[in-house]
Amino acid sequence: MPRLAAKKKSAARQEDVLLMATPTKNADIRWFSGFHASDPFPAFSAQGRRIGLLPLLEVGRAKAESAFDEVLNLTEIITDLRRTNPRAAIADAIVFAALQRGVRKFRVPGDFPTTLLLRLQELGLELVAAGSGRDERADPVLFPQRWVKSKAELAGIRAGNRAACAGFAAVEQALAESRPDRKGRLIWKGKVLTSEILQQEVQAATVRAGGLCDTGLICAPGDQAVDCHCQGSGPIYANQLLVLDIFPRDLASWNYGDMTRTYLKGKASPAQRKMVEAVKTAHGRIIKAVRAGVTGAALHQIPVDYFKSLGYVTGPNKQGVYVGFFHGSGHGLGYDIHEEPYLSPRNPNPLVVGNAITVEPGLYYPGIGGCRFEDCVVVTKDGCELLSKHPYRWEIA
Repeated sequence: MPRLAAKKKSAARQEDVLLMATPTKNADIRWFSGFHASDPFPAFSAQGRRIGLLPLLEVGRAKAESAFDEVLNLTEIITDLRRTNPRAAIADAIVFAALQRGVRKFRVPGDFPTTLLLRLQELGLELVAAGSGRDERADPVLFPQRWVKSKAELAGIRAGNRAACAGFAAVEQALAESRPDRKGRLIWKGKVLTSEILQQEVQAATVRAGGLCDTGLICAPGDQAVDCHCQGSGPIYANQLLVLDIFPRDLASWNYGDMTRTYLKGKASPAQRKMVEAVKTAHGRIIKAVRAGVTGAALHQIPVDYFKSLGYVTGPNKQGVYVGFFHGSGHGLGYDIHEEPYLSPRNPNPLVVGNAITVEPGLYYPGIGGCRFEDCVVVTKDGCELLSKHPYRWEIA
């Protein structure tokens, strides 16, 4: 596993936190610990210090690589406790370490393990779930400061997007080299070109570029892309729009990139061309409007109004399928692929300097297909800076 640069960040004394999770699966503990591990472990704050309780196997590496101020040997603590309590386990070790440091109350995330929470309460700790009615702050997230990215995190997002670009290049090459058969199916290297083949090519290219599409990717041709999170399957046809959404994790930093491009092998119809040009224009208008102080809701309204002005209708069609522009215009990303802040009508909060967000308007109509363009930016005081860069050449002869 790659060594990860650690960056220590202080925790507020008035709201000590407790986590129990796996860094490869949970963004909060990955951010809090600065540590990469494939198994769950407990960690907490005490008087502004970050404490990790690691099994013996991980203690040495955690001391060398993590952002913890103090690394405790969980195996050793449990062994000592079992001399007087043969049934001592992780909960007992957490209580022992917390009380030694004068902490009796913690805020915990909403996804904290229920069985462990109940046992800790039995042992006397007071635990309040973030966002619950008993939480004086009632903040639904444990670390809202995580939405403001450090330079290292921004570099990781850029690296994830470079891996995505390697995937786009692989698909563009395959489309350029393919030719349609009598049925209009694209033939590449003697075989029918399918979404599955392109997905394999993308995965291989992103791995070679230092990334991994660990949550999948989207390669959706034709009307499959109208369901905008459809992964895609089956043959790719000439003169058919193809939505390619690649969101690899950068393996060196553990941050995600997230980019989308739309392609067509052959010649676009007037309806396809009009729709692609509309989406690309909307994409550019949002990026131009991004700056600190603008709300996610206001940014989302930009493509909504623009598409409506062009006559694109959003809502269920006669078959009950939603068409038009029916998703948000973007979202935050980092250790999670989807996180705050969201560009949607439900987000009245202003963006702040350091937010990393995607910009991804789209349009979707059966018979025409789907189209989406997506890039990542970091919010600045007077605008934004791109964290992704790849051509928008969508029509491939």
